Amino acid sequence: MDYAELKRRSSTSRKLLLLAGIAAICFFIFRSSSSFSTSVKFSQHEQGVTHVLVTGGAGYIGSHASLRLLKDAYRVTIVDNLSRGNMGAVKALQELFPEPGRLQFIYADLGDAAAVSWIISFPTQVNKIFSQNAFDAVMHFAAVAYVGESTQEPLRYYHNITSNTLLLVKAMAAHDVKTLIYSSTCATYGEPEKMPITEVTPQAPINPYGKAKKMAEDIILDFSKTSDMAVMILRYFNVIGSDPEGRLGEAPPPELREQGRISGACFDAARGIIPGLKIRGVDYTTPDGTCVRDYIDVTDLIDAHVKALEHAKPSKVGIYNVGTGKGSSVKQFVEACKKATGVDIKIDYLSRRPGDYAEVYSDPSKIRRELNWIARYSLEESLAIAWRWQKVHRNGYN
Repeated sequence: MDYAELKRRSSTSRKLLLLAGIAAICFFIFRSSSSFSTSVKFSQHEQGVTHVLVTGGAGYIGSHASLRLLKDAYRVTIVDNLSRGNMGAVKALQELFPEPGRLQFIYADLGDAAAVSWIISFPTQVNKIFSQNAFDAVMHFAAVAYVGESTQEPLRYYHNITSNTLLLVKAMAAHDVKTLIYSSTCATYGEPEKMPITEVTPQAPINPYGKAKKMAEDIILDFSKTSDMAVMILRYFNVIGSDPEGRLGEAPPPELREQGRISGACFDAARGIIPGLKIRGVDYTTPDGTCVRDYIDVTDLIDAHVKALEHAKPSKVGIYNVGTGKGSSVKQFVEACKKATGVDIKIDYLSRRPGDYAEVYSDPSKIRRELNWIARYSLEESLAIAWRWQKVHRNGYN
């Protein structure tokens, strides 16, 4: 090969490398501009679009809320530290709603003040979440939520529920976010002397979970007296079920099965994951000796949240019980679960669980009257829907 030929080939190679470099830069700029345009959608208010921050949106209830909001054309930002939430639920939502500017996920802990709002020792740093996003409303689900666990780890519950809610409300106030839908619980009522529970039933929680939630409510209510924030507090009862179209379900981490909901334990027993179902307490002052609870389907529950968001008004506070108005005993629940699964589940009867109470069910007449909400799913229907998802997703979202 002569010198001229070598020089020509070298020049051609340099040109090809240059073209490849230019193409790579153009691709990077395109990707960056695309990503930037998407982030702009979340960082700016847009007329006709409501941007909702869903804390705990990777969890069982929060993910179903995110699904409904996205179906209803809301813009959704999920914030979750995944300690109880499931990234599989987020991925399912991302696959359902891939359009830019519809859904974003932020991995963060509400207990980290720097992530939520500001770093006190470095006041010049920009806020990590609220300052980078233009939220119109917040649905606050993020919380540890097991009664038994709360009696074993009370400080964790006060920090996770009460302190984190304080940080969140402070961030909302600092960034002029005017609407809060708060996920509370019937556990704030404790064990009332009279059933059913109304919104004016005295609150006297008997376990750290209920106490922490009530403290969080008090923070929100006290702040609302000094602001024009629109506040809706939903005290709901025992949540069961899953998305009727099979897109989402309940998939708690394996280490929390012992603490989890009775529906999860029933399904685990029906699938042979655990040898049987443990019923804690058969000596309560109820017709069959087991606890009586008001079981509310998660789809109905989220419908109540959306109606609360639609009816939220500046400087107004709404407090609502969300339940069916009908109590079912644990034994009745187990029989319904046997019917839904077709499995004769083995039952072990054990002593009471610390912090539990005998009978709790709601009077939902206020939410029916003011928000035009009513529970549609029966216990049997809800369990049948949930069982369909559980059969297909034996290992949860994995």
